[in-house]
Amino acid sequence: MPARAQPDPNRPRYTLTVNVDLPSNSVSGDLKVRFTPDAPTDKLVFRLWPNGPALAGVGSHLDVGNITVGGTAAPSSFSNPTTLVLPGTHPAGQPVDAAMTWRLTLPGAVNDRVARIGDAVRLGSFFPILPWESGVGWDDEPPPPQFAEASTAPTADFDVTVTTNPADLGVLASGTQDRPGHWSATAVRDFAMSTGRFTVATATARAPDPVSVTVGASAGTGVDPAQFAAKAVNVLQTHSARFGPYAWSTYTLAITPSLSGGIEYPTFVMQGPSTIGRTTSHELGHQWFYSLVGNNQGRDPWLDEGLATYAEGRYEGTIDGFKTASIGAGAAGHLGEPMTYWGNNHAFYNQGVYIQGAKALANLGDLNLVDCALRIYAARNAYRIARPADLINSLAAVFPNAAQVMASFGAHP
Repeated sequence: MPARAQPDPNRPRYTLTVNVDLPSNSVSGDLKVRFTPDAPTDKLVFRLWPNGPALAGVGSHLDVGNITVGGTAAPSSFSNPTTLVLPGTHPAGQPVDAAMTWRLTLPGAVNDRVARIGDAVRLGSFFPILPWESGVGWDDEPPPPQFAEASTAPTADFDVTVTTNPADLGVLASGTQDRPGHWSATAVRDFAMSTGRFTVATATARAPDPVSVTVGASAGTGVDPAQFAAKAVNVLQTHSARFGPYAWSTYTLAITPSLSGGIEYPTFVMQGPSTIGRTTSHELGHQWFYSLVGNNQGRDPWLDEGLATYAEGRYEGTIDGFKTASIGAGAAGHLGEPMTYWGNNHAFYNQGVYIQGAKALANLGDLNLVDCALRIYAARNAYRIARPADLINSLAAVFPNAAQVMASFGAHP
């Protein structure tokens, strides 16, 4: 088994302030980031995902201002509402500092990653973030029309200070709270958080090193957070045995209203009240497949959703059902399609990406060997953005016919 790859020592460093202000129905703050491109570039790009079609359609909007690059006021433009472009000349290997202020207008009780339900607020993909892919450059495709998929963000470090109004709101977030109002998240590709009035339960997983598990259930959900914490511990330990050790020291889960499933971020997940079953194991699967091994979720959605569904099936004992599932026309043979395809074929998305992804992996052969191949994939590609060829090459280390099997479902290098 190969040793796990290490995060890039020149990864971006974000310093972020977040002020959640319920009276004004807004969240605002300052963002600073030091970014070192590994190839020359003539611009900086930030994605503003709350301005995508789905969230903007329900009242979400992210504004930016006071933009500087290298300490100097910088010109800016938008290639689409989610894509802020700052022109400039930046050589490879030379760090560049960018800063801006931002203000997010919150939508209401929508079933999405940015939402406000009374005192409860979900904040995922909520601030300007860099979509740089090492060895490739900027991933700045237009946002898909029906999905607020996360940006192709490189592994980074985050230093985040949070304030709330009212001041007594609880905060659950990515990484580690090392002092009141302050969180540090190391070697993660995004930062997310939820605020509200939480009942909190804690536990410790051995995955194999200790992992501090925190579950907060928002007031009014009727959820016992200790039950979710106990399941999270079991899933963390089981997934770690299958796919390699959990990569961080904390895992936090926020249960908030008006959410039918789960939304994944590195070390932090948002789930709805009735999701202790397969959603918990699925979202924890994303801690390996999206959080540790990243992917362009617009270009290759199956690389995270198909693999997380496989992990879910292995834990829940439903993998045989995925293996024999019937995949209908419009989905069958289209596993490798991008979000532009699934945006036009929304009815087939779950079947074509989630279920078909798990089905393809399960049809490779012995499931213990599939686990082994995925462990190789996670170790080789940790902390980077993978492509289909990376997965297929790792599968081929165990299954020589992997390329042919995956191609039969529509997944190609």
